[in-house]
Amino acid sequence: QEQLVESGGGLVQAGGSLSLSCAASGRTITSAKAWFRQAPGKEREFVAAVNWDGGVTDYTDSVKGRFTIWRDNRKDMVHLQMISLKPEDTGVYYCAATSDASLSAAAPRNRDQYTYWGQGTQVTVSS
Repeated sequence: QEQLVESGGGLVQAGGSLSLSCAASGRTITSAKAWFRQAPGKEREFVAAVNWDGGVTDYTDSVKGRFTIWRDNRKDMVHLQMISLKPEDTGVYYCAATSDASLSAAAPRNRDQYTYWGQGTQVTVSS
């Protein structure tokens, strides 16, 4: 089992920055981690992922160059630094972790490959 708790969401103007954090507990070290987001009335979508040691990352095209994901395994934390925020970045941001050890070396994009989910943190970007 792995428990995930997100923090750091809030309201920011377009062009601003926010940093999200995800505190993990349980069997955390070997799992790949990711951030997904869900806007009202839309499907939950992939944002960014990182493999177990932080050496592999992946981003959805719309956030490349603006968002950075990294992890600190000493503290069981995963972070998402977001700059140059846009109104379309608005949504509930969820931290997720895989349970399949075979996925730990990768940074999967597929929502179905993540077993554990946090409760989410709201990010609102005003225009």
